[in-house]
Amino acid sequence: MEECQRAGLTKSIGVSNFSCKKLERLLSTASIPPAVNQVEMNPIWQQKKLLDYVKNIGIKLCAYSPLGSTGTPWGTHDVLECDVLKQIALTKGKSVAQVSLKWLHQQGVGVIVKSFRKERLKENIDIFDWELTAEELQTISQIPQSRGPAGDSFVSANGPYKSLEELWDGEI
Repeated sequence: MEECQRAGLTKSIGVSNFSCKKLERLLSTASIPPAVNQVEMNPIWQQKKLLDYVKNIGIKLCAYSPLGSTGTPWGTHDVLECDVLKQIALTKGKSVAQVSLKWLHQQGVGVIVKSFRKERLKENIDIFDWELTAEELQTISQIPQSRGPAGDSFVSANGPYKSLEELWDGEI
């Protein structure tokens, strides 16, 4: 990828699902650091350690599954069914999805949102003319954490990752 960037074939390099440890290992040998790390991130899986780490080294996070990937085999309804988010949404006159997306935006995280419905696309973009308060952000930070897909399919006795702990570098 570094050769592709040097040749002008790409403007930047990105990685996906890199933990702090995997980023450290990459940065110890890379001459061009990645610009972005695309990871699962939402108020139910906040990745606080990773977010703090990448902010200090100049790598941006981009969140996939910002609403929990409902409707997929690996997704959950945990984000959209979260009572804390529902209460904040009610107080703000917004949807739970908007609160989740706004939370990510206020963390400085890019967001990948998918919808086929025009009204949801409009709702998803209507997060820029309001803010979550410091108190609301603090309340969200206290939500019990749980990763969406565990990653079992990436673990094998014969593969590079023998356990979930090893796959996620203890950041599970």
